[in-house]
Amino acid sequence: MNHTRVLIVEDNHAIAEQLHDYLSARQFVVDYADTGRQALALVEAHDFDVIVLDLMLPDADGIDLCAQLKAKGRINMPVLMLTARDSLADKGEGFAAGADDYLTKPFELAEVAMRCQALARRHQLHRSATITIGDLVIDPGKRLVTRAGQVIDLSATDYAILAQLADAYPNAVSRNELVAKVWGDDFPDSDALRSHIYTLRKAVDKAFGSAMIKTIHGIGFKLDAGSEAEA
Repeated sequence: MNHTRVLIVEDNHAIAEQLHDYLSARQFVVDYADTGRQALALVEAHDFDVIVLDLMLPDADGIDLCAQLKAKGRINMPVLMLTARDSLADKGEGFAAGADDYLTKPFELAEVAMRCQALARRHQLHRSATITIGDLVIDPGKRLVTRAGQVIDLSATDYAILAQLADAYPNAVSRNELVAKVWGDDFPDSDALRSHIYTLRKAVDKAFGSAMIKTIHGIGFKLDAGSEAEA
């Protein structure tokens, strides 16, 4: 199954810890940044289903940072602003900067979790259009994969890995990110990813004469629409 991945951007460590522990206990995969610079670095390296953003950070204005996070990410990641700024003008400024939701402090942890789930679900629906990469076609709504018109039968885990590679295309996805997105905290063992990449390559590449699933040494894996078959 896919686990919802959340980035918490919050400089109050007590609040960040509460959010981290609560969301992690509910099967979210949670990353954390306490500065704007750290947050920008993380969204450049990883795709998140939701970003929970505090507006009062030591090195950045949260409104400006929201726009930067939207621009830096490889995909359009939903932002939930979590802040003590509670005026209508503040909310209007937040939404104008690209926020997808706005929640004022103090807040209930359960409400944060519910809003994150709703944003992630809406985000997935918006990304449900058919994905075409070379002769590979992925229909997320039907969970159907074809290559050169031929239906490819994949296990649920292999499909989840392929979906992550397709979402990131043409960029690479790190091994750690694949593990976090596909297995969360339930990663079975160190050989599981290697095993699933093998079966995925066998299904997607072997019968077609060219390899789309490439290993990027020291990083992870990516899809390549125009590569020749690997030896």
